[in-house]
Amino acid sequence: MSARLIVVGAGPAGVAAAVAAADGGLRVTLVDAAPEAGGQYYRQPAAGLGARRPQALHHAWRTWRRLRGRLDAHIAAERVTHLPGHQVWLLEPGFTVHTLESGALRADAVVVATGGYEKVLPFPGWTLPGVVTAGGAQAMLKGGLVLPGRTVVVAGTGPLLMPVAAGLAAAGARIAALAEAADPLALLRRPGAVPPGKLAEGAGYAARLARHGVRPLRRHTVVAAHGTTRVEAVTLAGPGGARRTVPCDTLAVSHGMLPHTDLADVPHTDAEQRTPLPGLWAAGEATGIGGAELALAEGEIAGRSAAARLRGTEPDPTTWARAARARDRLRRFAAALDAVYRVPDAWADSVVTDGTVVCRCEEVPASAVRSAVRDLGAGDLRTVKLLTRAGMGHCQGRVCGPAVAAVAGCPFTPPARPFARPVPLGLLAGGGTPAPEGRTTTTAQPRPESATREGTQDDPK
Repeated sequence: MSARLIVVGAGPAGVAAAVAAADGGLRVTLVDAAPEAGGQYYRQPAAGLGARRPQALHHAWRTWRRLRGRLDAHIAAERVTHLPGHQVWLLEPGFTVHTLESGALRADAVVVATGGYEKVLPFPGWTLPGVVTAGGAQAMLKGGLVLPGRTVVVAGTGPLLMPVAAGLAAAGARIAALAEAADPLALLRRPGAVPPGKLAEGAGYAARLARHGVRPLRRHTVVAAHGTTRVEAVTLAGPGGARRTVPCDTLAVSHGMLPHTDLADVPHTDAEQRTPLPGLWAAGEATGIGGAELALAEGEIAGRSAAARLRGTEPDPTTWARAARARDRLRRFAAALDAVYRVPDAWADSVVTDGTVVCRCEEVPASAVRSAVRDLGAGDLRTVKLLTRAGMGHCQGRVCGPAVAAVAGCPFTPPARPFARPVPLGLLAGGGTPAPEGRTTTTAQPRPESATREGTQDDPK
């Protein structure tokens, strides 16, 4: 019997890993919470929507079609088992992967490719209806073929803003402003850091925006959203403190990305994408934010390495030499992006007022966090959480953690979590019996709505 590998996550990294491992002779189970493979980057419209040109919503569509074709061939040959709509809530030592839908899946090794999620920093008015994450706006367009609004301000910082604005404009939205807190031109002052292909990609987005009359605003920060029943305008602060108020019905905002570390905190990976835990590989945004192209390279390396080592042979790095060169080049680019796209240092003090809600789930204002530090001596994120309840809600600090830490003036460290998802008590108490293909079945239990939601960039709450 061939060795069994579980790949958690069917975005670019996970699919690349699954395909490479199956090419190498492994039996692969590809587990993902979404109904279709592709992740956020290659999110597909629902089949019932009848999209005639889904490629118009995506960059590098041909790359995805080739990769998806290889995956489909492996699925048809029963070398890969794809389990969509499966939420993994625990990765147990010994490589048992627990899902809400199919119980426990056992394997000889695991590749974690759980991706990343969006970071949004609070400001007055950010809880108004009509304020969405930039990735959420993109997901609505890619997955539902709908616009979040008709007149949109795209703001924040990071390379995601331009493609989101370009996609919304092409779909018929009017981009009232594209406000970038950083200065992207600073990338040009880093010789060799930006691959030629990335320069061309950025120029392409700029040209598409120009055709729609959109001129990006550099070094402009969103400081407030205004409205009664929904957002009606956004205030932007530019260089020197000059402010402008832009009417709109939607604000799509993002302040970068964070790795999903709920299942496994990956401190580092080696040249083969192995983690310090033998038998556990990691690839893509779970190892650090770097984009889809980097995720594809890391996924291929992880899959090839796992295939060789689970067959009991020493991997031959020449088989992934091209992917390794791409990985090294794109990691340098990612480091340059991190250095350029930074949230202004004074953001927490200059933008977040005492009345600004920083934890939406528990409705904790910034004043409570500041009081916990000033009056009660809180000096770390856990103590602030215990004193204010910030981070105790549904998202468990995934969304508010960076903001609360910034307001408190303490470092943000993602907390270790025993479970990656809300789990019904019946599932924990039900036990189970082994089933075919290494699965463990449990007594079916009603699943609460909260167990079907993910703390990802699609849901800012």
